[in-house]
Amino acid sequence: QDELVESGGGLVQAGDSLRLSCAAPESISLLHAMAWFRQAPGNEREFVASISGTGDITHYADSVKGRFTISRDNAKRTMDLQMTSLKSEDTAVYYCAGTGRRILPSARVNDFEYWGQGTQVTVSS
Repeated sequence: QDELVESGGGLVQAGDSLRLSCAAPESISLLHAMAWFRQAPGNEREFVASISGTGDITHYADSVKGRFTISRDNAKRTMDLQMTSLKSEDTAVYYCAGTGRRILPSARVNDFEYWGQGTQVTVSS
């Protein structure tokens, strides 16, 4: 099944750190740009961070810049999101996304054809 798999969500307190991981199955032969999005109840899915196929180009939403770090390990077929100084407004379901098309890191939902089912991150204040 061509679906990414997220892990690492949970309940933390404001100011804590959390690391999310995303794994690509063998059925997805190649992923170029990948990204993290999040969706809070009643809100649209919003961009968090993206990374190029080689990992040398990254792009962050202003709301997480300086607090979150996106990375990938192509040998392991994984992508991570290290989140620090978490705030209550970071509470959301976090989704990883990927594309087999050779594009630059994107903030647009429609640029990605592979998605995970999401992992819940809850930050208590």
